[in-house]
Amino acid sequence: MKKLFILIFILSISLLSPASGKKMDSVTGSEGYGEKLGTVELHMEYETPAEPHLRKGMALLHHMTYVGAREEFIKAVEKDPVSAMGYWGQAMTYIHPLWADPPSEEDFNRGAVLLEKAKLYQRGREKDYIEATESYYKAGRNTSEKENLKAFAMGWKKVYDKYPDDTEAAAFYALAYLSTARADDKNYVVQKEAGRVGEVVLEMVADHPGGHHYIIHAYDYPELAPMGLGVSRNYGEIAPRIPHALHMPTHIFTRLGLWDESIDMNIRSAAAALAHPSKGQISLHYPHAVDYMVYAYIQKGEDQKAKEALDELMKKRDEYQTHVASHYTFNAAPARILLERKRWEEAAKLEPWLPSNYEKGKYPAMESLTYFARGLGSARIGDIAAAETAIEKMEQLEKGAAKTSEYWAKQIKIQYLTVRAWTLYNTSEEKGLSVMKEAADLEATTEKHPVTPGEVLPARELYGDMLMESKMYEEALKEYEKSLERSKNRFNSLYGAGKASELSGDMVTAMKYYEKLVDQTKNADPGLKPVIYAREFVNSNK
Repeated sequence: MKKLFILIFILSISLLSPASGKKMDSVTGSEGYGEKLGTVELHMEYETPAEPHLRKGMALLHHMTYVGAREEFIKAVEKDPVSAMGYWGQAMTYIHPLWADPPSEEDFNRGAVLLEKAKLYQRGREKDYIEATESYYKAGRNTSEKENLKAFAMGWKKVYDKYPDDTEAAAFYALAYLSTARADDKNYVVQKEAGRVGEVVLEMVADHPGGHHYIIHAYDYPELAPMGLGVSRNYGEIAPRIPHALHMPTHIFTRLGLWDESIDMNIRSAAAALAHPSKGQISLHYPHAVDYMVYAYIQKGEDQKAKEALDELMKKRDEYQTHVASHYTFNAAPARILLERKRWEEAAKLEPWLPSNYEKGKYPAMESLTYFARGLGSARIGDIAAAETAIEKMEQLEKGAAKTSEYWAKQIKIQYLTVRAWTLYNTSEEKGLSVMKEAADLEATTEKHPVTPGEVLPARELYGDMLMESKMYEEALKEYEKSLERSKNRFNSLYGAGKASELSGDMVTAMKYYEKLVDQTKNADPGLKPVIYAREFVNSNK
């Protein structure tokens, strides 16, 4: 009987080449990510020359650096043509459980073929890994991935139950199970279990990349975010050159309103992404980091920095890697900058922008964001005809989105209900408030998607704005506070809560919210009226 070797590889080699002392920034491909990737384990019954590539591919897979991981698994089979794990790893890179990008038909078929190849050479525990991954492909390629991901989760649970001390099986089970979470489960049963399994992984291997990564995703909810803070502050340090590892902590920072930490990590992530193009195209991780960065700058009142980050994104002439998350950024970020500051006339004229290599009309929910901005801007300046045109367009886009995603179709509905509410409010305060409440309540049944740091404008916050205009200050305060529970330390909700408290005569509560806003906007752009007002209130009421 062959001796079972558990090959544990700690990837902590210095980022400097020992021989030359030169930085490796100019290295392209997966090699450019350096060797500090965290610790992974390979449970194998044999030695193979493919081992260095297998371990690196495994680490990059946990970092969701899928293209880089695939490169390493391809190198693994080049070194060892009978490496089952090399073929298995390639098949795994086509499955993105938490990303809204199911594999194309070509990639789906390619993954299934790779698993058949892997089965020819499988030995020992490899068979269990291959079967778990095969469960995804056996479900067939569907319009929605729900059934595939359920099967994927069940497949990895079998491996985890069989080998409870296998960190990789545990990590992949946490990831797969997390993908089955229901948006309407406010008890977060799946998320808590996935987070627990991730914590078990870190108890076994303290710097495991998957343990860190999947815990952050599991706790990326307002109620759970504090449990992910420690891991978030560590993740980027175990893989300091991986764009996604540098960005992921900012999901938790955003949930907790830690804007400085979010900005710092997204600056690092954006730089790392630009240093690692994907097949000659700007990496999808760059625009994703920029959107989170823009959002954080706006909450600090640093609008000029937000605009500079967006301008830098839009002026680059290279092609961008096509991805739904990038498509979101290209539509969301320009709208944010206008809507957050109530620049209604400019919002009403906003034109959609996409890089030259992007297909228009591919993602209805992302396209809808521009029409939401145009519609809301038009409604707020009284151009009802233009607002109605935007609503009609969003209703059409909702039908397109519903074919593949109930979630995104619902997001579009929230947007056009919001625009409709403000068009109605122009002629009927009662009807406007009723529809705006409907939009806010519908939004409360959903969760923020990982592609976004937050709604372009939260419906709950806008409901508070409408109540303020109706001079219903106590009711408005309640809505702003609900908004802050979901999206902590939002600039507009803090100011709205302060103003509503002040106008209702509660100066103590007003001081609390104004002080928070003042503290958060110490470096705000000059002339920002809410900041000026909050500062004057605080100074005059000390």
